[in-house]
Amino acid sequence: MMKRIFVQPDLCTACKTCEMQCAIEHSQAKNIFASPSEKPHPMNRVYVEAADGRKIPIFCRHCDDAPCVAACISGAMFRDPITDAVMCDSSRCIGCWTCVMVCPYGVIGRQLELGKAVKCDLCPERESPACVDSCPTKALVFEDVEKFSKEKRASFAAAIAGG
Repeated sequence: MMKRIFVQPDLCTACKTCEMQCAIEHSQAKNIFASPSEKPHPMNRVYVEAADGRKIPIFCRHCDDAPCVAACISGAMFRDPITDAVMCDSSRCIGCWTCVMVCPYGVIGRQLELGKAVKCDLCPERESPACVDSCPTKALVFEDVEKFSKEKRASFAAAIAGG
């Protein structure tokens, strides 16, 4: 089963809780009070951006034909054979930033203190990503791709039918 994060933009209030919880989840302490003072500074992997007066969370789409994987000269960017997610092995990253340059969504960050690329890893130690679990309006959903698509089609059909 291939799960991904989906956005329901009408529900996003741009509170940026997802950004904060993502950084905390990827910190050493995993604590809101201790994380900000850590070195290297914890980085979020989701970004709330403005578009046409709306705020929308942007994150790695784990592309089928991921340009970051193809461009990575060290092999640090790879596709997980179990989850099919695009991952970054920081021990192999050489900080050339090629992945940053080729990402069509601009969601691969640069951890300058370590000279490493960072990106959404779907929080593999958790049942669902921290950004999804923390969203107070449920604008982020972690769901099987086919199930989510089927539910969207059913919802759209109901709206067209007037129900």
